[in-house]
Amino acid sequence: MDRAEMLKQVLEQNPNDAFARYGLAMEYSRAGEIETALAEFKKLLEIHPNYIGGYQMAGQMLSAAGRSEEARTMLESGIATAERAGNKHAQEEMQGLLQELR
Repeated sequence: MDRAEMLKQVLEQNPNDAFARYGLAMEYSRAGEIETALAEFKKLLEIHPNYIGGYQMAGQMLSAAGRSEEARTMLESGIATAERAGNKHAQEEMQGLLQELR
């Protein structure tokens, strides 16, 4: 059984498992399944709006796909979330990504 299948099984038992949802999104991203990965990131952030890594990785993925406006929106949300959480490191990383989009 591959990693994506294992994560899906975890999510069947606990759909609110943030770590499994993030991991599944990353598996789809690595496989080049951008839309499926984005759908998982969207579910993750709906359930766990303070999951900073979700914003950061979705923003990076959107940027790499040439979807600058969507990446900008995702990163701006992530920056605001990181700022509220006091996560300066993530905030600065996303600000750097955002500047690269301009």
